[in-house]
Amino acid sequence: MPKQRMEAFTDAIFAIIITVMVLELHAPASGKFSALWSLRHTFAIYLASFLILAVYWNNHHHLFQIVRSIDGVVLWANTIFILFISLFPFATAWVGDNHVDSVAPEMLFGTVMLLMDAMFLVLVRTLIHADGENPEIRKLVGKGYNKPYISMIGNLAAIFLALIWPPLTVIVDTLLLLLWVLPERRIERHVTNGQ
Repeated sequence: MPKQRMEAFTDAIFAIIITVMVLELHAPASGKFSALWSLRHTFAIYLASFLILAVYWNNHHHLFQIVRSIDGVVLWANTIFILFISLFPFATAWVGDNHVDSVAPEMLFGTVMLLMDAMFLVLVRTLIHADGENPEIRKLVGKGYNKPYISMIGNLAAIFLALIWPPLTVIVDTLLLLLWVLPERRIERHVTNGQ
């Protein structure tokens, strides 16, 4: 199957999800700058969530730069990945509404992150299987591709850190972005130089 329709659909879903998140930002009732201070937690979680989604979209895009063909299993893996991505506005809104005093919203946020990372790994594995005639994909995201595993371990730790101090979940999950901010360098080199 050609990959273009799935990529276009995924891009559209990311755009909708980011739009839904920004629609959750409600202006304060007061017209004073001081009223914005009461929304600082909401803005902080929105910013963190926006960056997280941007990094996921960027890595998804780079991953598909080396893909030649997909199959039905890849479509379902990508659909389930999108399902977990689509939960992000809800988790973000719940954390934003409950600030630093509630464990459950932070743990849900961390769980959604864990599920997104797990499905990204499943997506990579299904792509390797579906695009078996493509030696680049196996070489570039096969053996030695450890980012998803490191992220999932970090996600698990972040979920339980909410029991100590709830904001630690979002802090750790946001710091895990450092692994992903620069897409897989092997893919980048391959796309740029053909190596």
